[in-house]
Order: sequence, then C-alpha cells, then structure tokens
Amino acid sequence: MRANAWGYVFGEALRGLWRNGFMSLASISTVAICLAVLAIILLVAVNLQYMASFVESQVEIVAFVDSSHDRAGVPALTERIEALPGVAQATFVTREAALERLKEQFGEHRDLLAGLEDPETNPLRDSFEVRLAGAEYARSVAAELERLEGIAEVNHRQDVVDRLLAITAAVRAGGLGLVALLAGATVFIISNTIRLTVFARRHQVGIMKLVGATDGFIRWPFFLEGLMLGVLGAAVAGGAAWMGYDLVVETLSAAIPFLPILEQRPLLLNLMQLLLALGAVIGAVGSTVSVRRFLRV
Repeated sequence: MRANAWGYVFGEALRGLWRNGFMSLASISTVAICLAVLAIILLVAVNLQYMASFVESQVEIVAFVDSSHDRAGVPALTERIEALPGVAQATFVTREAALERLKEQFGEHRDLLAGLEDPETNPLRDSFEVRLAGAEYARSVAAELERLEGIAEVNHRQDVVDRLLAITAAVRAGGLGLVALLAGATVFIISNTIRLTVFARRHQVGIMKLVGATDGFIRWPFFLEGLMLGVLGAAVAGGAAWMGYDLVVETLSAAIPFLPILEQRPLLLNLMQLLLALGAVIGAVGSTVSVRRFLRV
C-alpha cells in the first residue's frame, strides 16, 4: 500500500473505535476481564508449580552412621554418598550437634535434656542428611545408602515421598488443564465479542464492496481495529494483574514469610508480554475471520 492508503487504513481504524464507542468499550472490557481471569489462573498455576518443586527439593534422607565407624573416615564416606546418582548434597551431623538442635526444638523446656551432654548418656547418633536432586530418587538412593559400609540405618519414609509425588503431579496436571480450558474459553468469548463489532458495521462493508473496494482494502481497517481492541484490553488486564500480584506478594510475605512465592520480576514482565501478544492475536484474528463473511456481497 502507498503511504496515503496506510494513512486511510489507520485513520479508519481509529474512527471505527471512536464511532462505535460503546461497542468498543464493551469489547475492551470483555478482553480485559477474560485476560485478567486468565492471568490470575496463570499466576496461581505457576506458583503452585513453584511450590511443588520447592517441596520436592526439600525431601531429605537421614542415614545414621554405625557407632563403630571412626569419624576420621567421614570425609571419604561423604564423597561416596555425594557420588551416588540423585544425591545433591550430603551433610554430616554429629550427635552433639543433633542434641543442640533437639534442645532448640524443646525451647524453654530444654532443661529436660540436661545431663545428656556426656558422650556416655547422649542417645543420639552421628548421621548424614542427604539432600536429593529430586524426590523421585528417594527409593534408589535409600537402597544404595543401605549398602554402604559405615551406614547402620536409613530413614526416608518412602510412603510420604510417594504421597508427595502424587500430590505434586496432580497439582501440575490440574493447573495446566485449568489454564488450557480457560484459555480456550477466553479465545471463544473475545472472538465472538469482536465479531459483534464487525456485524454492527456490515452495511458499511457491503457499500464499500459494491463501489469496488478490494477485500484487502476493506479488511485492513477491521484488522487494525481488532488488534487495537485486543491490545488495549490486554494492557488493562496486565496492569490489574501486576498491581494485584504485587499486593498479594507483599501481604503473604509479611504474614507467611516462609511460604515459597515467585518474585514479581521477571514473572510479571513475561506475563505482560504474553497478555499483549495474546490480546493482539485474538483481536486481529477475530476481526479478520468475522469480516470475511461480509465480504461475500
């Protein structure tokens, strides 16, 4: 197209937005509401995924050292444990350190443990706290630890690990399924809303067709108008989601500081880009598909 033709196209698209003020506002509001709900579901889904991964990363196996094992051999035993497939880190905890932890857990009642500091009376054992690369390695790592010389007992609660894996898998599947379902519903609603704006101007399309305007010349203003409607609605949805997520993160961080939540950046920047792209595509495609039927005059 020539420059003056592009000027007409852009001008006609802007005039269309202005002339159909109420319908344009309704379309922008529909896009904003649908994409805002989609943004909320996406934020919840990615945070549930993050929490599930965080919980899985905290799964540990405790391997108790044989009482006859000399502490001088601890570094070599540590290397052997960390060399096992699926092991991220192995930390040696002396029985004295374990007793101090226990006292901290007892808090003001720590006096009940008085007298256990003596090696002869301390009932606790030296141990290794083994952090896994993933919860799925728990069974195999536990089996390998039981075979190591110097390890007397392994505590890993496989039933709890299996339950955790089942829950996290359900969370991931449910989150992805909900996002996909809502995304499909959002596309359907927005496309039909934009179709109504095109339908309201079907007579204009018919007149332009009858006076010899090409299909492309007629389609471009509607294409740009739909694109602008989608982008404006997405910008409103993205701004609302950004402010809402900031508020939620600040509130939860103050109330539950240990709760794992994704930081605002780059999460919100990526979300804003996704919403703008999705709004533009839905708006442009929705208007293009909708105007096609009115070009057959």
